[in-house]
Amino acid sequence: MVRRLRGILSAMCTPFTPDGSRIDEEALRGLVEGTIEAGVHGLVPCGSTGEFAALTTDERKRATAIVLEQARGRVPVAPHVGSTSTAVAVDLATHAERVGADAVMAVNPFYEPMSLDEVYGYFKTLSDAINIPLMVYNLPAATGMNLRPDFLARMAREIKNVRYVKDSSGDLSQVSELLYKYGQDVTVFNGWDTITFSGLALGSKGSVWGAVNVMPKQCADLFNLIESERLGDARALWERMWPVMQFLVTEGYVASVKAGANLVGFRVGKPRPPIRPLSAQKTDELKSLLINAGALKEVTSLRG
Repeated sequence: MVRRLRGILSAMCTPFTPDGSRIDEEALRGLVEGTIEAGVHGLVPCGSTGEFAALTTDERKRATAIVLEQARGRVPVAPHVGSTSTAVAVDLATHAERVGADAVMAVNPFYEPMSLDEVYGYFKTLSDAINIPLMVYNLPAATGMNLRPDFLARMAREIKNVRYVKDSSGDLSQVSELLYKYGQDVTVFNGWDTITFSGLALGSKGSVWGAVNVMPKQCADLFNLIESERLGDARALWERMWPVMQFLVTEGYVASVKAGANLVGFRVGKPRPPIRPLSAQKTDELKSLLINAGALKEVTSLRG
């Protein structure tokens, strides 16, 4: 039975050993436990926040297997399988399905400029290789290509397993168009931190969100409040969360998320080079923001 994706899905960090040479499997299991315990609705390993571009194919498979094993079906898991190579993406997607993933997410190929026909063919080939839902990950800042709402809706209508889109354009007008013009074609998740409240309030079914590693309870609470139509409470919570979101998107996302996750008690280590860890000064600034948001005190008891 295919489980529907909804709510806050954590774009999980990938914890590394101190020398960065291996995935810290124990720490990854701890991150899964703490995230689920905080009430988060689903897990997305090996995405952008998970430093997929710095992982080998075998490491991506291993991380996916660990997350699924540790989650034990308590929440849906939708690993990211996107690649510059269609063959690698297919290999990762079929592996994810084989080890029990509920869905997969894939960014379109990056680095080489691509036509829309080539992007369509990539997602069609990926879909044809699996029997679980596929989330299209639109990330123009990394791919250099913004997949417009009409194109995303067309893929959802024509490609059998395309059910979801994670839109990380950061453009609230584009999110609105997806929701109101094409909402019957594709289920929309926002992927840009600073507009999360707005996207959810407009009717987005959820968010795939790296900030969950830093403040999982608050992220889950935000969705639950909005879903319960308690917009005043949700807005008050968002006002406390927003400074953290702004910090994450302006100070180097992976480094900031990992620094924040370590601060709140998860053991995720440092980013892999060439990304550098957040400076001590910036880490102190982030710590103050988390204290002001009420996240640091609430989350330190989580397993890490």
